[in-house]
Parts: sequence; structure tokens; C-alpha cells
Amino acid sequence: MPIISVVSPVYRAEACLHELYRRLREALETITPDFEIVLVEDGGPDRSWDIIEELADRDARVKGVKFGRNFGQHFAIAAGLDHARGDWIVVMDCDLQDRPEEISKLYEKALEGYDIVFARRHDRKDGFIKKLLSRLWSALYNTLGDIHLDNAVANFSISRRVVIDNVRKFKERNRSFPIFLNWVGFKRAYVDVEHSERFSGKSTYTWTKLFDFAIDSIVSQSNKPLRLSIRFGLLLAAASFLFTLFLVVRYLLHGIPVAGWTSMIVSIWFVAGLLLVNLGVLGLYLGKVFDEVKNRPLYVVHKTRNIDSGEAGGARGRG
Repeated sequence: MPIISVVSPVYRAEACLHELYRRLREALETITPDFEIVLVEDGGPDRSWDIIEELADRDARVKGVKFGRNFGQHFAIAAGLDHARGDWIVVMDCDLQDRPEEISKLYEKALEGYDIVFARRHDRKDGFIKKLLSRLWSALYNTLGDIHLDNAVANFSISRRVVIDNVRKFKERNRSFPIFLNWVGFKRAYVDVEHSERFSGKSTYTWTKLFDFAIDSIVSQSNKPLRLSIRFGLLLAAASFLFTLFLVVRYLLHGIPVAGWTSMIVSIWFVAGLLLVNLGVLGLYLGKVFDEVKNRPLYVVHKTRNIDSGEAGGARGRG
């Protein structure tokens, strides 16, 4: 059994995999020779899987998992967790913005008695737009969600085996690894780490993907939007009732008739817009229920390398 497993989702990363392996090997060998590197290729169009196979042939501690198609980053993390065997599991991105040299800091902090140690990026090397979107996403989630998220914390973390075993029980399709770690509880700590520029290429997360991910995360983790829509509807109804009383009193006391069609048309359009928004929110929740009841596998594995057929148990699907 390896002491440390490093799980990294891989997508369009052929240019950085050799460097990722080199730096991970050097960083982990300063901690223990008993480690494994689990690379999950997420159905990308480049040569990432060929390079993973090459690295696995060179070093048996490199484990490879290839998806049948692109499922997404957090599904790749789920697959990596299912195939990791270590007492401690590190999750990090493959683009080397998460520095392998910082793993020793996380591990040393964990040995002080913590079950989860998050890496906190005190100086992010992302562009202004990405940092702004990240702040907006955190603010939105902290307002509408049930768990408080730190904008400086992402996937980069180390967790004890018992934590990961509990995270693996999460079978819903709307997934966020940091949210799951926060939800399970356990004793946690934070360590400030250096954040690097991307080694090559650019992020595959577009504005649209980030927006969709934010909406999915909020809807799947909290029903607060539904409660807010109810409260706002009641507030609007109360305001309409009070305004009606005002118009009646004004007409009875001063003889001022109700104004023309403009206010009525504006009110109708306003209320109709609110109704459509509320129906949309309700539709999102119904859509999530529809996705879950289909009970499809979380991911489909096409190939593996240096992984025995029985290592992952029955964890490739939903149960």
C-alpha cells in the first residue's frame, strides 16, 4: 500500500505531463518512496494518454485511467479517488499551477493531527478576469449555498483515507470536490502555498462553463434559491396589496383616478418575468432530479494502466 496517492485529472495536457511527472517524483521521494501517481485522462483530443502509457511503462508507480469520452474534471477526480490506494490522497491539477513542491507542506501539516489540509493560494497567478469570476462565484455560492467557500482554495489538498472513503459515497452527478470535502466535516487546516503560471496552454474553462458550473453547484447543494423565490413572491404580493390600498384611499379622499395603461402594462410584464424566473428555478431542480433518477454511471473507463482489475472494486459507476 502506498502511503501517498496523488490524483490528477488530465485534459489536453500533453505538453506538461513529462514535467508534471518529473516534479512529482522528485517532490514525493523526499517524503517517502511509497507513493503512486494516478493520472485520469478525461477523453481529450491530444496525445495525453500515449504519454501516460509511456510514463506508466517507465515507472510502475504511475497509474493511468482513460475515459471513454470527456466527462469533466470532477468526474475525473472521482475516478482517481476510486483507483487511489494511499493512506493520504493528494488532489491537484495537472497544469502545474499547483506546485508539486508544496505537497510536503500539506503533508507535514496533516501529520499535526488534521484529516484534511487545503492549499490556500495567497497570490494567484491567474488573469484579472478569471480571478474576478472566481470571486463572484464564491460570493454567489456563499450567498445561496449552505457551505462557506474560500475563494483562495480549490482542488489542491491532502486528505486522510477515511475522508476520501466518505467522499466516494457521493454519487450525485453535480460534483465539486472542494464542496464535498467541506461537507463531510472532519478536522481541517489551511496552508498558504505558492501558485504558479500555467506551464503551457490555456484554461479550458470558458465563461459559459464557469457560469453553468456555478448554477449547477448551487442548485445541487442547496434549496435556498427556491426559498428565496417564495419569499420574494410573498414580498411582491404584499407590496401589490399595499399599493392597491394606497390607490383606493387616494381615490376616496382626493378623487384622483387610477393612472392609465402604462403602469398596468409595466406591472404585468414585471410579474410575468418573475413567474418565468421562478419556473426556471423550479425547472432546474426538476432537471437535476431527472438526471439523478436515470442512475447512470458517473464515468466510463476505456483503458487502465498499472491498475489491477480488482483495485477499484465496483466504484466505476454509481453503486
